[in-house]
Amino acid sequence: MARKILVIDDDPDVLLATRLPLEREGYEVYEALDEAEGLEQAKSILPDLIILDVMMGTHTAGFQLAQELHGPDAPAVLRRIPIMMVTAVHQTTPLRFRPESDYLPVQAFLEKPLDPRRLLDEVRKLLPPEQTGE
Repeated sequence: MARKILVIDDDPDVLLATRLPLEREGYEVYEALDEAEGLEQAKSILPDLIILDVMMGTHTAGFQLAQELHGPDAPAVLRRIPIMMVTAVHQTTPLRFRPESDYLPVQAFLEKPLDPRRLLDEVRKLLPPEQTGE
């Protein structure tokens, strides 16, 4: 059974550039264009991984969605889903972000534009191969 990845980004070109290498590796990819659609899909699909953009409708939409998915009030079923945050914010601001359990509850942080090999390397770290019960 293919592992499910939900990609949440407001840029259709980024969605395509992210989806193609993931599908080529056998992942089942779902897409959402904004944080509301992303939250609904996360609840209904229960993906194995979420790849989340920072700046969508607002400059902090991704941060807010990460809090909704992994914050203290989030359902446990959502908190177990690893989040890889992606952004180009480091190209436009001196601010630097990294995973931090309270403020930024994500497991990985990647810079845009995404290099397909680096993307797949990070996905493999967050989704190690499933063990078979042989």
